[in-house]
Amino acid sequence: MVCIYCGGTTFVTNSRKQKRSNAIWRRRSCNACRGIFTTLETVDYATAIIVTSLEQHREFSRDKLFVSVYESCKHRKDAQASATLLTDTIIKQLYPLIKDASLSVKSIRKLTLKTLHRFDEVAGVHYKAYHPDTN
Repeated sequence: MVCIYCGGTTFVTNSRKQKRSNAIWRRRSCNACRGIFTTLETVDYATAIIVTSLEQHREFSRDKLFVSVYESCKHRKDAQASATLLTDTIIKQLYPLIKDASLSVKSIRKLTLKTLHRFDEVAGVHYKAYHPDTN
């Protein structure tokens, strides 16, 4: 990786696995300017998972899932924070359901509904109203 300050080459001085977010945190140092910065390495879901439905195949979008969860949690004062944590929880629970690098829309919606309903019944009802095929 190149330095964000000068464009020089960098080396890793510290690295830690992040269990909750399935990411790797790294502290980097530049050989040229001695600048220090942190990077977070995560999976690019858009290229790693294909979402299948009857009509089409498309790339998985964490942002699309987040917006859907956020809309269901809008009634809460902590809607953004809750939606962020719920989205991470849902994605973590989706890993075992991935078969041949793909997930069905129905399985994503069922798991999202189940998670939302456990967290906040109103959010679950809202989600189900906008995604009626989650039965």
